[in-house]
Amino acid sequence: MMTKEQKKNYVDEMKKIFSSNEAVMIAHYKGLNVNQLDKIRNEMRKSGILFKVTKNRITKLALKETKCKDLEKFFSGPTAAAISSDPIMSAKILAKYAKGDSHLKIVAGFMDGKVLEAEDVAKIATLPTLDEARAKIVGILSTPAQKIMSILLAPGSKIAILAHEKSKKS
Repeated sequence: MMTKEQKKNYVDEMKKIFSSNEAVMIAHYKGLNVNQLDKIRNEMRKSGILFKVTKNRITKLALKETKCKDLEKFFSGPTAAAISSDPIMSAKILAKYAKGDSHLKIVAGFMDGKVLEAEDVAKIATLPTLDEARAKIVGILSTPAQKIMSILLAPGSKIAILAHEKSKKS
């Protein structure tokens, strides 16, 4: 049981967390054991994401004074929140675990000041991460340069091959 002071500290901590991050993804984890939750939590932590099993009643108090206040209705039952500045990575990790285990259900999310339905979070999970998007852009930009170089170098190489063949015949 939490003391009144602990509850106040928890509310203050959650207010700071909700206010200082860009995205919140909410999942219900009914039926998952501690080891399964720890596995999810560890993967989230590696990506800089806070995965917090919440105390619903107290979390609702913290939400009331933040930009995420519309999420209050989703905090019922065994609830966890993935809180980060990278909504795509949060959604990807949650979707991966939800796909592999029917006990984890994504129920909602919050991003850019809007509440997201579970389907929206699933769509976000299919988007490329920032690093993946950068790699694709670099690939797109480098391909034309490679083609241009091969076109420019081709006549010179053909002349060199012809000259070499002609020298063999002489």
